[in-house]
Amino acid sequence: MHFLRLIPRFIQVSFQEEAAYRSNFFIGIFSSILNLATGVLGIIVLFSQIETIQGWTLASTLALLGVYLIVSALRSLFIGPGFEALAGMEGDIWSGKFDFTLLRPLNTQVLVSLHKWRLYSIFDLLLGIGVLIAAVFNMQVSLTASQVVLFLLALSSGVLILYAILLTFSALVFWSPGVLFTWIFDGLFQMARYPMGMYPGWLRMVLTWVVPVGMITTVPAEALTGSLDAWMVAASLVFALVMLVIGSFLFRMGLRRYASASS
Repeated sequence: MHFLRLIPRFIQVSFQEEAAYRSNFFIGIFSSILNLATGVLGIIVLFSQIETIQGWTLASTLALLGVYLIVSALRSLFIGPGFEALAGMEGDIWSGKFDFTLLRPLNTQVLVSLHKWRLYSIFDLLLGIGVLIAAVFNMQVSLTASQVVLFLLALSSGVLILYAILLTFSALVFWSPGVLFTWIFDGLFQMARYPMGMYPGWLRMVLTWVVPVGMITTVPAEALTGSLDAWMVAASLVFALVMLVIGSFLFRMGLRRYASASS
């Protein structure tokens, strides 16, 4: 509860840091609009040649893109900034600033995860929600209460899986400080904006169970199209919890390996 009271303060400090560079706001908006335009145009061009891909229509694929944009925005808003500050180029581990984090009387994992926010990403979140709403209207389906609940559960598990992956890859930096593991994940995460069904079987298996970007985006989108079974949502929630436990364990092990900058 004490930490929850600190979150508004973390948000305030993060906003003050970003407000010092106002040009970044306009650059971020331009980048967000460009990212949205390229994503939508790519899907439109793809479906101008065919009507469906493994059961995915233009509208349902746009819904998938909306989920991808929402998850990406949540990552940029409060998940990614903390891990980037920890394990990114010139991050706290490399510079030795992580010493001060360890000295604070708070849970280190929670502190690393939530002490940095990128509030400009709220604009990306609104764009993603707009694409998702527009896609649902174009699907011309009446969503039931059960579909909405399954979607929210699947989206929550997707965000939790994303957090667990970033936590795991950030923890690996304690073993190999010269490797930016999250950059490797970024390349795979780009593939999550398209349906898993369009990839070859072996790659679909990798993107679903090994580096589960498919669970992050495709599963929530399937809940909206009505093609998702409840057992898959349960499996994704269990999988997310397992990954979270593994990521937390690796992070704690990494803390034991950390050598203070003063040592």
